[in-house]
Amino acid sequence: MKKLIFYIAIMLTFGYSIEFYAQDSSPLLESSMSLEEFLAQVKMHHPLAKQANLKISEGEANLLKARGAFDPKIDIDAQRKEFKDTEYYDILNSTFKIPTWFGIDLKANYENNSGQFLNPQLNVPDDGLLSAGVSVSVLDGLLMNDRMASLKQAKIYRNQTKAERDFLVNELIFKASNAYFEWTKAFQNAEIYGQYVTNARERFEGVIQSVEAGDKAAIDSVEAKINWQNRVIELENARIKLNERRLMLSNYLWLENVPVELQDNIVPLPPMKTILDTVFELQAVREESQWITSHPKLRIMNFKVENQIVDRQLKRNRLLPTLELEYNFLTEDFDQLSTFNQNNYKAGLRFKMPLFLRKERGALKLSNYKLQNAEWDRDLMEQSLKNTAEASFFTLETMEVQANNIVDVVTNTQQLLNAEQRKFDLGDSSLFLLISRERSLLTAQIKEVSVRTDWYKAYAKLFKALGITPASDDDQL
Repeated sequence: MKKLIFYIAIMLTFGYSIEFYAQDSSPLLESSMSLEEFLAQVKMHHPLAKQANLKISEGEANLLKARGAFDPKIDIDAQRKEFKDTEYYDILNSTFKIPTWFGIDLKANYENNSGQFLNPQLNVPDDGLLSAGVSVSVLDGLLMNDRMASLKQAKIYRNQTKAERDFLVNELIFKASNAYFEWTKAFQNAEIYGQYVTNARERFEGVIQSVEAGDKAAIDSVEAKINWQNRVIELENARIKLNERRLMLSNYLWLENVPVELQDNIVPLPPMKTILDTVFELQAVREESQWITSHPKLRIMNFKVENQIVDRQLKRNRLLPTLELEYNFLTEDFDQLSTFNQNNYKAGLRFKMPLFLRKERGALKLSNYKLQNAEWDRDLMEQSLKNTAEASFFTLETMEVQANNIVDVVTNTQQLLNAEQRKFDLGDSSLFLLISRERSLLTAQIKEVSVRTDWYKAYAKLFKALGITPASDDDQL
């Protein structure tokens, strides 16, 4: 009679909860999303990926700006003064100039000046005067000048922006991959805990039936109930974690500049080794020479060194005196090129040189220091990248061994649980030992998920350490 009362009390207390969790522990699974599909969406639509592509556009715009220093130029200067019906002067001076790479400017000039108070040196024939010639910076501006240095540095910066874009994309894929792996881990944990909730519920019902039949002590139902409740708590914690990871993953899902939230009915597909090798493009990257020279960080440092080398060349060239030569042929017959001859010309010379060159020598020293610092930063970066990559290779190999070993642990623990279950069914074991064996299996399975996740992350970490950037359709710079 006491057993029956105890049984009824338990059913009244927990019957509704058993039904609720039995129905809620198996969510509807409609579709799945693989790692390849996820990363393809990230690379195509994520704002950071688009911002990374803007880096290249920025470099192109900077190069266009620097090339503007070599654009042909038209300069027209017109002045007129008239006072009390007297024309003091009427001056027109127009120039067309074409800058060239080696500090040589091609010039054509037309002058037409008149007036009662005109400066005598501005007197020209009635129809004006046409001149054509060149101006040359012979010393400090011939081999290197500001516009040449700006163009060279702009080209270097354009290539640097490509490396910066590659680095940003690499970083984005690394973070997005980790978010996917954490989501996969949380989903698998929730699946495991859901199965154990079902097992605990079924065991609880079985113990109740055994207590009713007189095969088990009534206290066993209390132990089975506690085990079931603990499993429910663990499942709810796993669901909370799964929801957090799902929302974290949603941060990387965008479509047409609109954020997209991952739906509950989409499940992850745990990647295989071949998939990981393909996604992270690690098939052929095993030797240092295959990746170190193409690493985005090292390329960025190399471009900074190149930029400082150009700056040092410019500072060295400024130690030379300034010597500008100009020569122009003159003619008043615009329609006859033969009238240009050496008898009619306008020439000039301009020479300038500081006596002590303290400003120039100081600028050169500063440029040398900056170049030396850039080279040291590059060397330190290269060594750091090599060590990080070596550590990542070792971590990946170690985690692969652990992932294989943990499978054996789970298999052996499952065998122990099966053996304990058979002994329990025969009455040779206790519910406490059975639950203990089951918890050991649960712990092993959760650890297996954790180890496999760390193995996945080791692939992403190696991908980041090697600075790999997925193939792009952009033009080579």
